Amino acid sequence: MELILRRIILIFILAFLLNSCVGMMEKTGQVLDGSAFKEKTISRYKALKKDGAPANIEMSITQNKSLEKFIIISLPDFPMMKLRGHYSDEGVFTLNSLEYLAGNSHGWNEFTLVLLGEAIAISFENEAVLSAVNFENIQISKGRIHRYDSRITGNDALTALRNRKDRISATVNWMKSIQNAPELSRIDDFEKYWKPILFPEMVSKKNRPNDWLQENDIFKRADDINWNSGYTERNFSEELRPVRDSGTMLRDWEEALPWMYMEYKWENILELFTSEIIFTKIK
Repeated sequence: MELILRRIILIFILAFLLNSCVGMMEKTGQVLDGSAFKEKTISRYKALKKDGAPANIEMSITQNKSLEKFIIISLPDFPMMKLRGHYSDEGVFTLNSLEYLAGNSHGWNEFTLVLLGEAIAISFENEAVLSAVNFENIQISKGRIHRYDSRITGNDALTALRNRKDRISATVNWMKSIQNAPELSRIDDFEKYWKPILFPEMVSKKNRPNDWLQENDIFKRADDINWNSGYTERNFSEELRPVRDSGTMLRDWEEALPWMYMEYKWENILELFTSEIIFTKIK
């Protein structure tokens, strides 16, 4: 009966996949790997700001069939990611992974990023306190890619995702090296600001940068697009020039925009945990 139920749910989800959002992509991934059936939520908490107003951080304590307990921290402003760690009844919370899942127009990327960090989470009857959070990225440990009708798993997916992580990090580092690079608090604003700079070929002429086209610029064709290699050489680091002129940067943008935005805002995410956070129980 349980197997039949899983198949029914899977068929339902796939039927609506093309119109799905990040939330639907998350549910799809959970059903595909069975994780949606492995844990139950024991309690849920919503963070409070210092003035007592709700903050945009949520925390839940879950338990699997082996009676292991976990803390899962989610940020509604970054729905593509969740922070996960083991939790003991003594209140020690060992942060060990970031779970990423986000879709695009023809699939999704999913991976687990190993983190190194530790925190203290004390749970009371109606409140919880989270403090001493400190963590750093280590490496992607597993993942999957769904692209049109293809699913990439195992070592092939791991290699592709790690390579993409390196490219995204290099691109974001280049973005932040530009003078007066804006903060951009919404992914839509991030896309609107950076797309004309990264890909002038993909926007209207009026939205292109002033130095987009100069005399003697040479164009290189890749993925049915004529890339202005002169613009690339004038503006991008040596490391990123072949990435842009080959169309690889555009594929990263189209298939992993939420990932790129998350990387762009990573320092802001870390800042959320630099002070003690008080949660109120909502379930």
